[in-house]
Amino acid sequence: MNHLTHPHSPPNPALQPLQHALSQQLHDARLVLTHLPNSPIQLWLLDAAPLRRAFTDAEVQRIQNEPLYWCFCWASGQVMAQWLLEHPDRVRGKTLLDFGAGSGVVAIAAALAGAARVIACDIDPLARQACVANAAANGVTLEICDNFDTAPKADWIVAADVLYDRANLCWLDRFAQAADEVMVADSRVRDFQHPHYQRLGQAPATTWPDLEESAEFRHVSLYYGHAIRIAATDSH
Repeated sequence: MNHLTHPHSPPNPALQPLQHALSQQLHDARLVLTHLPNSPIQLWLLDAAPLRRAFTDAEVQRIQNEPLYWCFCWASGQVMAQWLLEHPDRVRGKTLLDFGAGSGVVAIAAALAGAARVIACDIDPLARQACVANAAANGVTLEICDNFDTAPKADWIVAADVLYDRANLCWLDRFAQAADEVMVADSRVRDFQHPHYQRLGQAPATTWPDLEESAEFRHVSLYYGHAIRIAATDSH
């Protein structure tokens, strides 16, 4: 996977809380503006250098306790972002909500594809800050929210790499009840079956920086869902 990075992170007040959180976990970690391969998108991501050394027990504990998902561009996010950029007609002029936005790569792709309104939704305040910083790096504007239940109504809901925990499968119904169209990207669930979703295909991708995940997690499936219409209850 080819990538280009700026050799030094420029001073940027918006990045300071992100860099501070990163340094608290790994003293030698830093954010670098990284150009994704075969994509117009660039993101502030973790420089890969610290990943090449052994972690101390204390570092492992900190990473497990507070995983900083937002400083990686996960494989599923890359595949979904590429799909949006290749199918701008599907979202142009519409409102799209990116659930579990992380770095914001999917939301940014939607904005570049011409969506009229893009909402990046994440419960992690650092992820929301990363979405703001990464949107600015790509010259787009995102709306930020921290609660799916209070988020604005959307035509599209997209979710990449949120099914790593099978307990999250319950969100599939909620997505389809909240929007006309849904797209889910995932590399973890092998027996994905849902009456309102169909598998569109699979694409190879590597999380960046590369976590050296096994080959099975380097193939991302896209699933398209349609709205679930709930009949009104007869009160008589």
